Amino acid sequence: MPDKITRPPRLIWLGFSFLFALLGVPYVIWLVQTLNHPPLPLRAIGPVAPFTLTNENGQAVTLADFTNRVWVADIIFTRCAGPCPRLTQQMHGLQILLPESVKLVTLTTDPEFDTPVVLKKYGEHFGADFNRWTFLTGTKVEIAALAGGSLKLSAQPVKPEEQKDAADLFIHTTIFVIVDKHAQLRGFFETGGDGVNWVDDVEPRLLKAVRQLENEP
Repeated sequence: MPDKITRPPRLIWLGFSFLFALLGVPYVIWLVQTLNHPPLPLRAIGPVAPFTLTNENGQAVTLADFTNRVWVADIIFTRCAGPCPRLTQQMHGLQILLPESVKLVTLTTDPEFDTPVVLKKYGEHFGADFNRWTFLTGTKVEIAALAGGSLKLSAQPVKPEEQKDAADLFIHTTIFVIVDKHAQLRGFFETGGDGVNWVDDVEPRLLKAVRQLENEP
């Protein structure tokens, strides 16, 4: 006799099959993860000031390009042998899990080396979808204004005498920040380090936060 208590009803399986077929596996995974975490207090930290930087295609990008969009940002440099590859791989994971309406932004701390051509090759190496994920460079002053002034992403060059190797060029924050549809900075998320579990803790909370901001008017 079939176990009517433990066996899921056929309609439930049909319902999940319909969701996967309609929305796609990544979006359903994102939806399930976010529903399992309570709402976060996402206070407005401060506005993102207008900027003009250059993307991986050599095109000018301004704050207006993110109007009415939620976006996630970080800061790296392509010669980094430390946390930058991990950060970029984690950003690629967000590219898979987040809806296409959400933009991803990676800033470089090393504009003299990280030209648009270099950034494009770097993005291609990590499977970036350049329709959604933008790599930005510019002058040091321009980058500092956006990264440090608006997004609170700090970066400092390592003194030559203190460098451990040729790639030990910058000390920078290893966090993701999220910006809402009205260009307000709304959250910080650690990506690694002592006691940080990206997959089980941080990533689900970040996905939940983005979903909250997507649902705001």
